[in-house]
Amino acid sequence: MTTKVGILGATGAVGQRLIQLLEPHPDFEIAALTASADSAGETYRDAAKWRVNSPIPASVADLTVSATDPSEVPDDVSLIFSSLPSSVGEQVEPEFCEAGYVVSSNSSNARMADDVPLVIPEVNGDHVGLLEVQRDERGWDGALLKNPNCSTITMVPTLAALDQFGLESVRVSTLQAVSGAGYSGVTSMEIIDNAIPHIGGEEQKMETETTKLLGTFDGSEVHLHDVDVAASCNRIATLDGHLENVWADTAEDLTPDQAADAMAELPGADLPSSPERMIKVFEEPDRPQPRLDRMLDDGMAVSAGGIRSTTTGIQFNCLAHNTMRGAAGASVLNGELLLAEGYL
Repeated sequence: MTTKVGILGATGAVGQRLIQLLEPHPDFEIAALTASADSAGETYRDAAKWRVNSPIPASVADLTVSATDPSEVPDDVSLIFSSLPSSVGEQVEPEFCEAGYVVSSNSSNARMADDVPLVIPEVNGDHVGLLEVQRDERGWDGALLKNPNCSTITMVPTLAALDQFGLESVRVSTLQAVSGAGYSGVTSMEIIDNAIPHIGGEEQKMETETTKLLGTFDGSEVHLHDVDVAASCNRIATLDGHLENVWADTAEDLTPDQAADAMAELPGADLPSSPERMIKVFEEPDRPQPRLDRMLDDGMAVSAGGIRSTTTGIQFNCLAHNTMRGAAGASVLNGELLLAEGYL
């Protein structure tokens, strides 16, 4: 039996990626698509300006797009994937949870709320247990689970691997692809022959979300990690794939070989979309690179390389596909976790 799912914000960039990943998924069946009121009532083929590098799935093309309202989604849908803008998600997602739907959301709203789990299954899958607290406190039959920001999710698995050495402080400078801003987010005149050394809100997300993802769940609350994180986020003219330069200091002395081994040994989760090993470590000093390495393990792996010592710790580069592992794929993976843990 497959689980019927819906997608909120189905016509946007992440919504299209969700369709690409969910249509062939062995456990999920797309049964509902929502978008803005302007698109409601149209077929998905007509409503979406399809930009993914594969055809619109035939099983989805003729589905009728509905308004983003719980009353418009069939009762037999068990799981909702949300790719709404955070300003919309802040209002709409709780309405779906109150109506009994379980929501796996890529939207940034409520990521740091005390009773909302922020999860990368390979790193802190046990935090999903916070949903029990959430349901008790909010009186929901549904539930709300979040995946982190696309730049955060690129870096945190590497830090999780190093935490055994006593992670103390992190400095990161990102080189982020234009797809992270959406189709209309950065014009060609802004980004061609250019780099933009500011992405609104991105640095704060990296600095706060990291502490929650690396924190510990005691059965009733998440205790934030005390690592000090400072981020500088930059937009560059790559299409997909966020590359990040990371400096990490640990309490224990740490060699590049130890860091590489720890990253390479970080296991995947026992879920369909998770790689067997989450991090691919390159020995070459000029890898990873977005064009060459963003699609490792169907875009769900994180890669690292250029690992070297500094006077205070370790420096390295890491990369992930920002709309696959960093957005739609992360939401699908969290949906798989919800199914495996019996929340659907």
